[in-house]
Amino acid sequence: MKKYRVNVQGMTCSGCEQHVAVALENMGAKAIEVDFRRGEAVFELPDDVKVEDAKNAIADANYHPGEAEEFQSEQKTNLLKKYRLNVEGMTCTGCEEHIAVALENAGAKGIEVDFRRGEALFELPYDVDIDIAKTAITDAQYQPGEAEEIQVQSEKRTDVSLNDEGNYDYDYIIIGSGGAAFSSAIEAVALNAKVAMIERGTVGGTCVNVGCVPSKTLLRAGEINHLAKNNPFVGLHTSASNVDLAPLVKQKNDLVTEMRNEKYVNLIDDYGFELIKGESKFVNENTVEVNGNQITAKRFLIATGASSTAPNIPGLDEVDYLTSTSLLELKKVPNRLTVIGSGYIGMELGQLFHNLGSEVTLIQRSERLLKEYDPEISEAITKALTEQGINLVTGATYERVEQDGDIKKVHVEINGKKRIIEAEQLLIATGRKPIQTSLNLHAAGVEVGSRGEIVIDDYLKTTNSRIYSAGDVTPGPQFVYVAAYEGGLAARNAIGGLNQKVNLEVVPGVTFTSPSIATVGLTEQQAKEKGYEVKTSVLPLDAVPRALVNRETTGVFKLVADAKTLKVLGAHVVAENAGDVIYAATLAVKFGLTVGDLRETMAPYLTMAEGLKLAVLTFDKDVSKLSCCAG
Repeated sequence: MKKYRVNVQGMTCSGCEQHVAVALENMGAKAIEVDFRRGEAVFELPDDVKVEDAKNAIADANYHPGEAEEFQSEQKTNLLKKYRLNVEGMTCTGCEEHIAVALENAGAKGIEVDFRRGEALFELPYDVDIDIAKTAITDAQYQPGEAEEIQVQSEKRTDVSLNDEGNYDYDYIIIGSGGAAFSSAIEAVALNAKVAMIERGTVGGTCVNVGCVPSKTLLRAGEINHLAKNNPFVGLHTSASNVDLAPLVKQKNDLVTEMRNEKYVNLIDDYGFELIKGESKFVNENTVEVNGNQITAKRFLIATGASSTAPNIPGLDEVDYLTSTSLLELKKVPNRLTVIGSGYIGMELGQLFHNLGSEVTLIQRSERLLKEYDPEISEAITKALTEQGINLVTGATYERVEQDGDIKKVHVEINGKKRIIEAEQLLIATGRKPIQTSLNLHAAGVEVGSRGEIVIDDYLKTTNSRIYSAGDVTPGPQFVYVAAYEGGLAARNAIGGLNQKVNLEVVPGVTFTSPSIATVGLTEQQAKEKGYEVKTSVLPLDAVPRALVNRETTGVFKLVADAKTLKVLGAHVVAENAGDVIYAATLAVKFGLTVGDLRETMAPYLTMAEGLKLAVLTFDKDVSKLSCCAG
């Protein structure tokens, strides 16, 4: 094979990339990468195929090929070796991050670090010696042990030609029916593929059924109830009676049904793909069995999502605890609710039931909330939750859990002191695990990682190149919008013949507490670890006019910038409507805008988004000394 780069004029969008890629695929090109922004196509051709044939194919697709450049395919250096390396000296997730950054800087890929097991899993190119990785770990002040080579990735992968012929039932089978699955199905249908979707349960996946939609509508109800009891305006006399939870939950369920039908179920007929209800499992690399019937496809997507997982605490298995799903089906507000885990799910649902009238206690192992965020963010949300009356228990070691009648008791040790926390209801909110154990993945040659996540490459391929995977069943951020993005990209690669890498460098995240938390890009610590000389701006919320008129001033804006170029590297907000504010910051980080670019942009007065502009001004001014809208 020979590898070429051809300049291509006339491309204006990702759709143009797809047209060019399909034209090249149809004439026999392989390993195709097309980029409309750079105006080029990179691909490989068999030795007996002329590059002029590729240029003619591009021209026939109504684009304008330029000169072709031949270069080394670098096939050997693109192969990877996978290693397991024992590492001493790790004590927390922060240590995991330090080692991951050190390995990444040494050229490692597919990095997984676990301080509890004391090991790091990663891949290195064939021409990179393992001692380079070990030296990087040593330089990070940890002690690497022996390295074990696990496998050679390229030998494990089942390679399949994109042009493979055969008698298949479908072009594309999707397992799962959530955000990743539907996005992928819609994209594949647009590429004229015959598509089937397999679902063993309720169509729609986590978000619409048991996640985003039901929790956020109840959160809004809780906020209204809280404001009725605690409104900050003098002369405005409001109150709230006890919450009748059963009709509120019914209203929530009605909304879920409506949105599931409109955004998922009805689309099946609208787009014309087939839904197969039943449990599926792989029989071999191109066959799944459903309801006793075997069906085949050229390509597959596994998009089965994730489910709640429980920590290993003695006695927990014998207690009637709640998950994030079952909590939202309660028909009565409990007098007391204990929450084990205070990530975004624990904080949101804990505050929800506090606002509905429960006495809520959040328990976590670490010393502060959201320890992966910058301290200013953690401090702001801690202050807000504490002011509202939520009990926070940090630095806890779990000893055991027991149930006495209807009372659940959590035994913890904090700073050497024993404590028992009692409540009528106990919520476990310590994380989620990938759903894949019933799929018989080994029959298809699909590997999973240490947490059960499906191993994928930068193109969303599994270790069987017929099979792609997207969404929460894979590593990466567990957001429905990430899943939808990955699902669409998987279809374009699997069916459209593209070779586009997944890009999750700039992913905004929102926690729907009150005040809400939104973040995008690098924290100050992450930026420093990546080698940036950092400049930061911290603006307390009481400097934002919108917060003053709302009479809710607990919160903060923080911006992280490269001190040399003033390029915005990250933005972090605790404020009302922080999730709406963060989109502007996402664009700034993604497209490399500078502090100066944002300074020269007007922000509407008395909006929370103005806080972003004021945070920019805070880099070199005292905004408390400015008149309204002055900059």
